[in-house]
Amino acid sequence: MNYLSTAQLAERPGARELAQVATADHHKKVEDDLMEATLRGADRGAWPTDETNIADGALARIADAITEAESIIDGFLAQRGYTLPLSPVPPLVVGWARDITRYFLHKHRLGEDGKDPISRGYRDATRLLQQTSQGKFSLGAADPVTTGPDAIDVMFESDPNVFGRDQLNKFR
Repeated sequence: MNYLSTAQLAERPGARELAQVATADHHKKVEDDLMEATLRGADRGAWPTDETNIADGALARIADAITEAESIIDGFLAQRGYTLPLSPVPPLVVGWARDITRYFLHKHRLGEDGKDPISRGYRDATRLLQQTSQGKFSLGAADPVTTGPDAIDVMFESDPNVFGRDQLNKFR
């Protein structure tokens, strides 16, 4: 089970960005419409075979980045004892997978990491994954580790009763 689909990546960050970063350097950038159709598994009969082959290569690089991102997520979550892969996938994990995948696809960019939103998204995702693995952050209301039946740990303590039935019956 995947935490992130190529169709979800087509929604955000979009086919244009993915075509720019995933097309092999020695090829002309995949057209945005062709990349969109490739990401969504739509009909690509209108494009020549050589262009769809280039788009398939870009799709393979995107799939590799998704797999790598999911492995990192699983590595963090396994430390906390989650049953992997997560099912259903919390929306928070989808966002982390998207941010990490984007970072891997953009890893050859030059620029300042401090101001780059892609680097910031990656850092935030890995920081929250680290906190989740340490039990300092939860996956939300449906978190299987914090809401499972084994996670319930309620104990009641009280002092012994001062006035029991025997004592109160004497006041009649």
